[in-house]
Amino acid sequence: MGKLVPLTARKVIWKLKKIGFTETHQRGSHLYFKSVDGTKIVTVPVHDSKDIPIGTLYNIVVRQAGLSVDEFNKIC
Repeated sequence: MGKLVPLTARKVIWKLKKIGFTETHQRGSHLYFKSVDGTKIVTVPVHDSKDIPIGTLYNIVVRQAGLSVDEFNKIC
């Protein structure tokens, strides 16, 4: 299994959109995305161009989006 590196919210959002997630709404500083089939909801914190911490990024990628770390890293 590969390793996650800290990414900005902008890069994470770009990768999610690239694989078909669409933005549904925003609540405060959090953007919500829905998968193509509508079964997965992903929440991305957007805070002043800071990197998203590894633990939060892991939660977004693996638990919410249902991707493996390697699949997420291959999205370019």
